Amino acid sequence: MQRRSNAKIFARRCTRLAPLSKVRNIGIIAHIDAGKTTFTERVLFYSGVTHRMGEVHEGDAQMDYLPQERERGITITAAVTQFQWLGAEVHLIDTPGHVDFTIEVERSLRVLDGAVVIFEGVAGVEAQSEMVWRQADRHGIPRVAFINKLDRPGADFDRVIREMKERLSARGVPVTAPLHGDGAFRAVADLVTMERVEFSENGHGQEVRRTLLAEEDRRLVARHREALLEAAADADDRVAEMYLGGEEIPPSMLRAAIRKGTLANRFFPVFAGAALRNKGVQPVMDGIVQFLPSPLERPAASGDDPRTGVPTRREPSPSAPFSALVFKVVIEEGRRTVYIRIYSGKVNEGDLLLNASTGEQEKVARLFRMHAGKKERILAATAGEIVAARGVKSARTGDTLCDPAAPILLEPIEIRRPVVSIAVEPRTLRDIDRLRDTLAAIMDEDPTLASKEDADTGQIILSGMGELHLDILVDRLARDFGLAVRTGKPQVVYRETIAETASAETVFEREIAERLVSVKIALSVQPGPRGSGVKISDRLRMLSLPQEAADAVEQGIREGTFAGVLGYPVDDVAVEVAHVEFLSGTASPLAARVAAVKAFLSAYEKGKPYLLEPVMEVEVNVPDEFLGGVIGDINARRGRITLVDRRQDASLLSAAVPLREMFGYVTALRSLSQGRGIHRMKFSHYDKA
Repeated sequence: MQRRSNAKIFARRCTRLAPLSKVRNIGIIAHIDAGKTTFTERVLFYSGVTHRMGEVHEGDAQMDYLPQERERGITITAAVTQFQWLGAEVHLIDTPGHVDFTIEVERSLRVLDGAVVIFEGVAGVEAQSEMVWRQADRHGIPRVAFINKLDRPGADFDRVIREMKERLSARGVPVTAPLHGDGAFRAVADLVTMERVEFSENGHGQEVRRTLLAEEDRRLVARHREALLEAAADADDRVAEMYLGGEEIPPSMLRAAIRKGTLANRFFPVFAGAALRNKGVQPVMDGIVQFLPSPLERPAASGDDPRTGVPTRREPSPSAPFSALVFKVVIEEGRRTVYIRIYSGKVNEGDLLLNASTGEQEKVARLFRMHAGKKERILAATAGEIVAARGVKSARTGDTLCDPAAPILLEPIEIRRPVVSIAVEPRTLRDIDRLRDTLAAIMDEDPTLASKEDADTGQIILSGMGELHLDILVDRLARDFGLAVRTGKPQVVYRETIAETASAETVFEREIAERLVSVKIALSVQPGPRGSGVKISDRLRMLSLPQEAADAVEQGIREGTFAGVLGYPVDDVAVEVAHVEFLSGTASPLAARVAAVKAFLSAYEKGKPYLLEPVMEVEVNVPDEFLGGVIGDINARRGRITLVDRRQDASLLSAAVPLREMFGYVTALRSLSQGRGIHRMKFSHYDKA
């Protein structure tokens, strides 16, 4: 009975009440352990969505709803929810901080209009902080920052703002600043209204008390207030006139100027607090509504008409033709749920939509608003909303759903390539087919996973973004699908490329359908820049070939890159097709494809292939007394030290190290630092092995 009552409360609060100008689609992004989920739990509690504050360390956080998340105390999958605040409807996505699950951040940022970036007050701007910030830069997303855990020894609000400038090239402008008393973090100063903001010790900080700042506190925060006024003056001419004239700037005008500068990404409002101690969260919630954009204030969704290739746009209006991007797929109890961001138009249950990415039609059987793992069924959704749908059978991450009468193909989501592999096999041979089917379903959810079968051993080789990523997957196989598997040791996913330019000419001759078919192909290959992938020159399309034959030649080249001469996927190679001739006069696509594979591999072998290995960006935080030993160990692992940043009694060391040298590093670092060192690692690039 209680469950039904809570569902009614949630349904009532999540009903779309706000106009589009009052909608906010925002994400919470940060380094691991910065406090994203703890912050989100406070947001839900203070906004009235939940009536009990969940805690990550107690394993009952609302947004960490998967068993693996609650057991490990980390966020693994992005979770969606909504809340009402200051008359606005806020759609919020809480994302993981661990680098192995960076796809969750990337696909979330692709569909968001703004973000809250959380920095840890002691550690400051960390490796993953920089990575998620760059991801947000790439999408041009306005952001506010929350410097968390300012109650901890060694926390330094000013240093984190300096690091934003130095490491992120970002102008952080304080909107609230920490106030201390008796050596402890007590309250924040609102630099817009020049008030002291205190949060009740009882009631989980729900009660907020505002008083005018005392003269001593005004002196302490004067430089932060000055930085805020300067930033506002840079963004708004009227504020600049008043500032230069020494006039008092009204809070409403100051907020409008801050909003203007934030939406233009000229600067980023910064808030102070300690979420676990229930301090400083409500001002950030105010800032989400006051400073971050509505869908109307973001550029219109742009893409191409898949029929003509002509660029087209969709304004964020319910009356425009429907368009949406699929950014997440979840398999729950055998049923497929897709998460979509609606950019224009309206969708109802039962509507038929076009998947512009595949050309297939999809039927929307059910629509839901999400609150982490819970669903509230709705009958329709409109522009600006983030919802979930069932009945969409084939759409994958990055696909565009649209009105069949007005198709548009939106920019897809960038998918990173896996770098670590393990061999998996079922406990019994009768489960092999079920394992294949299950992995196919899981890869539908997570496009950063890949699998293939080893031709020699018959084992399934599963590839992912890191050891934790694969460990979670193996746990899911056993827990969610009843498939206990044996695994081999993690292996590096190598790639290969060539050292020099080479050419080849191949003639393929075969009898097909009782007719002799003969085709000659000449092409050349040359090394490409690191990270460029495989590029096929546009010259192929300029040859006098039927469309089907040209497509077959390109498909053949792509097949040739799946496994090069050394047995690994080919990367960073440019291919130019010089000549294609059907000697028998029959333009057979099948013959063209096979000939292209042979021609590519022949030229590629002459280009002196060599191995590429993944290189990781490693960050180690270690007490100064152990720094020398850690540096020596990194050097012994063929690592290259890129930065040593000394911070009080500890040092932050950054290095580039080949992935194959980093297996077992957790144990080695524990030994080198007497258990006091911690490290983070993320993929950087491929380089010569």
